[in-house]
Amino acid sequence: MSLAGCGPSATDPVATEPAATTGKAAAPLNYGASTPAATKPFRTTAVATFDAPWALAFLPDATMLVTEKSGHLWLVTPTGAKTEVGGVPRVHDQGQGGLLFVATSPRFPQDRQVYLTYAEPGEGGDGLALAKATLAIVAGKPVLQGLRVIWRQLPRGAGGQFGGYIAFAPDGNSLFLTSGERQRFTPAQDPNQALGKILHLTLDGSPAPGNPGAGKTGAATVAVFDPPENTGAATTAKGRTARTPAPNLTPAETWSTGHRNPYGLAFDAKGRLWETEMGPQGGDELNLIERGGNYGWPLVSYGKNYDDTPIARPPTRPAFKEPALYWDPIIAPAGFTFYDGAMFPQWRGSAFVGGLASMALIRIAFDGTTPREAERWDMGNRIRAVMAGPDGAIWILEDGDGGRLLRLTPMRGA
Repeated sequence: MSLAGCGPSATDPVATEPAATTGKAAAPLNYGASTPAATKPFRTTAVATFDAPWALAFLPDATMLVTEKSGHLWLVTPTGAKTEVGGVPRVHDQGQGGLLFVATSPRFPQDRQVYLTYAEPGEGGDGLALAKATLAIVAGKPVLQGLRVIWRQLPRGAGGQFGGYIAFAPDGNSLFLTSGERQRFTPAQDPNQALGKILHLTLDGSPAPGNPGAGKTGAATVAVFDPPENTGAATTAKGRTARTPAPNLTPAETWSTGHRNPYGLAFDAKGRLWETEMGPQGGDELNLIERGGNYGWPLVSYGKNYDDTPIARPPTRPAFKEPALYWDPIIAPAGFTFYDGAMFPQWRGSAFVGGLASMALIRIAFDGTTPREAERWDMGNRIRAVMAGPDGAIWILEDGDGGRLLRLTPMRGA
């Protein structure tokens, strides 16, 4: 799949292709006219049902953690038995906010660490938060212990489009976090705001070494007051917790900029980082994420604004990175995973994207760093998440109340 012969280094954990020195890059492909296949090469088994599920993560024993937007976290067996996990933080469940992504530590068998993203309520509104905790069993029940917020979007405010997807670097020593622009447009191009960015952090939430802006700070933040359970600072007499203003680390955290609503993030087998992103009216994107890249939102897009005002097309601003492909009309991508399992050997190296508006599961094939939509299947429901399971099956979550956890396996005789 790769044109490059080496993997990521300690200072640059993402493999990237060398820039072309001659010629013009090929235009991204538009898959607006894709038609679902007439038949599906898999059978679908419903495993469990949830209320507005958002994401799932696998544990080494093949059990799963599944988030519900309202703030519930479930431990689920492969056969569908559900046990609620205690110790989940308070979330702001409104609009596109709530309990969002869940991921297990690269060293989970040793440290039992779980990472969560969610809309955190507080002074001035809400903001994306990244927390980690230890998954323990207490009195026979699963519970998150020692939950600690390791990164939060400040200042808080209004708006949807949180992003909140996590991908761990191939070496397991750092993580990448998508932060949406909260429907505020211009912060995506503001180096002092963490909105509309992909951030590269250590496993404890600090800026990772080797970032483009390593060592830089931005405009100073204002004083912040948080609920006592979300910080270790001293509690004031009024029962709230005062946190001293800290340097704005956004420039040091930022890996790439100019993103709208990144709802998928994953590494391929060659260590390259890919992201799926919701556009406005038209212009959903698949992007190959490069260190220091600017992907143009809100200054360029293959879509147009919801009030029908046009947006400049990416080729008019060559300083911005083009999407590797785009969809117009939209698919509303949610969830993104690469497949390297044994159940579907013909799909090894492919990626899968869930579609909300398109109610589809989409397979993407790659020729090096050139992707193409290879197949699309009508799933009959909005697809919120898709993951390749350790059993080789493909697992998806339907969106909304009554959303099902589905296991896709090959048709008998295939």
